Amino acid sequence: MRAVVQRVSEARVVVDGETVGAIDKPGLLVLLGATHTDTPALAEKLAGKIWGLRILPEERSCSDVGAPLLVVSQFTLYADTRKGRRPSWSQAAPGEVAEPLVEHFCAALRGLGAHVETGRFGAHMEVCMVNDGPVTLVMEV
Repeated sequence: MRAVVQRVSEARVVVDGETVGAIDKPGLLVLLGATHTDTPALAEKLAGKIWGLRILPEERSCSDVGAPLLVVSQFTLYADTRKGRRPSWSQAAPGEVAEPLVEHFCAALRGLGAHVETGRFGAHMEVCMVNDGPVTLVMEV
């Protein structure tokens, strides 16, 4: 799994003019992609790493301060842009594989005590956020 993690002061996801997920206080926006070889165990491992990631002010983590997370599925994290001008999406897991992994990732975070908001899998989403810092990390397991 691959994640782009951004420290935010607020973030929201809008689908067809409706806010479907939002955090209105400091936390993390997690853009999450899955590939063909990912497993529920890897989703749990990544969830634990992000929950304990010490990138909030004063080197604290979401687990330290109870900060919320907004998780948005994003297959484009597995784009292959090495050839030509058109990205290949062949490294991204198909929806029937990726969606349960994204759900498992969110459930793992919730199991750790996290408040998790989400986007809508497979929808065209508008992701709005205020990056705090800016702090942006790319993580893989």
